[in-house]
Amino acid sequence: MSNDRATLPNRPRAWLSRFDTLRVKLFLAIAGANIVLVMSAYFIYSWSFDKGLVEYLNKADENRLQPMIVRLADGYRQHGNWAWITDDRQRWQDLSREVLGTGRMPRRAGELSPPAPGAIAPPPAPGVPLPAQPAPNVPPTFTIDPRLLLLDPERNLLAGPEGRTEQAVLKPILVNEQLVGYLGYVPRLQMVASLERVFLAQQTRTFAAIALGMLAAVLLNAALIARWLSRRLHVLGEGTAAVAQGDYSVRLPARGHDELAQLAEAFNHMAISLQAAQQARRQWIADIAHELRTPLATLRAEIEALQDGIRQPNTANLDSLAQEVSRLTRLVEDLRLLSLSDLGALDYRFAPVDLGRFVGHHLSDASGLPGKPLQVRSELAEGVEIRADGDRLDQVLSNLLQNTQRYSADPATLSVQLRRHDNEAQLTWEDTGPGVPPEALPRLTERLYRVDESRASASGGSGLGLAIARAIVEGHGGRMQASASVLGGLRWDIWLPLNTEAAHG
Repeated sequence: MSNDRATLPNRPRAWLSRFDTLRVKLFLAIAGANIVLVMSAYFIYSWSFDKGLVEYLNKADENRLQPMIVRLADGYRQHGNWAWITDDRQRWQDLSREVLGTGRMPRRAGELSPPAPGAIAPPPAPGVPLPAQPAPNVPPTFTIDPRLLLLDPERNLLAGPEGRTEQAVLKPILVNEQLVGYLGYVPRLQMVASLERVFLAQQTRTFAAIALGMLAAVLLNAALIARWLSRRLHVLGEGTAAVAQGDYSVRLPARGHDELAQLAEAFNHMAISLQAAQQARRQWIADIAHELRTPLATLRAEIEALQDGIRQPNTANLDSLAQEVSRLTRLVEDLRLLSLSDLGALDYRFAPVDLGRFVGHHLSDASGLPGKPLQVRSELAEGVEIRADGDRLDQVLSNLLQNTQRYSADPATLSVQLRRHDNEAQLTWEDTGPGVPPEALPRLTERLYRVDESRASASGGSGLGLAIARAIVEGHGGRMQASASVLGGLRWDIWLPLNTEAAHG
């Protein structure tokens, strides 16, 4: 029971975890954003429609009242005051009906038409009762239309509802360019007529139906987009998990040209690079084991021969052992140097170096070295100064010279040129054949790589010299490239940046 109770609080979390997925989050994000836009558009459009309709009605009222202002001005010009209209409510009503376009209303039986302005009213017919006269206690103002007001020049209310003067829009009434009063109307701040209310309700229903349709389309669209994106990202997640477990052969389908397709292509390039690095690491370990096994096997055989008495511990046999130990030491030192270069921990002591003079001294010293005779031809420009570590640079030239002496056929010839090229010093190193196949040229600076067909490994060397030379050149901010030589052998072009401080100085 205790275990069941302990698991109860976790059940809601497990249920909620089903919704904690990228598909649900994308759906909520897309749908939520679109719902906000739809609702905002609905409210803005409704508000704009209401405001526009009210402004239209108010403008229509102003246009309809302009003829009435003209008629009121004519009546004031004829009578000289407002008594002709304020004392006769029926005249005001008839005037408003005629001017506002509603037409003259028919009179009830026995009702007389009002006299024309300035005319004397005829006596009533026999038997016809006189019109009712206003009681003495009736106020001087009366309400004709709840939205119309008539005011004198001092804005005293003459006709219309009281208490609405401040809300009314006043239109001046001018007679001979003199202000004689105001005709005011109360704007339609809200929809007061039943027709406008019905029209507004109809438009509201229409807008609501459109908004609901858009909302349904938004939800469907968000669901489809979320499903599409989550599926593509799920494939990417599976591929990433496979690479994390060491399976570098996995590839993702890159369909289309969007960012997800570019991400899939980048993932495939990464997987290819990791797979190549894994293969290179395995090959590197195998090559190192092979390089170490050969001198170790030789040492073991010679030591066992000495132990068994087959060989005597004389000077020649000890020299052979020392040679194998020296070969092992050189190989281990080269490996250490490359590892330091990979880690960026290879030390350099830079100083201004005249490259032409430096290469010339190295070639003059090399002419006296024992081994294969070598004919050297040099063309070295003067004043080509770089910043370099002399010891490291000497190591590069020594590796190139050893390769030339080791692999060039007799008679061996070496041609070295140095010239200035833009902001770089270009050193060209060419020797005689045999040459290198074109497909092998880009791999010459790979570690432990040899071209067995033309430059046999039996000639010596660990296969790390050119890799070390490239690492040193790149550590100086330069680059080196192999190509076929016109002399029939191999050509190396090395570019090193010039000493800009000396150039500016």
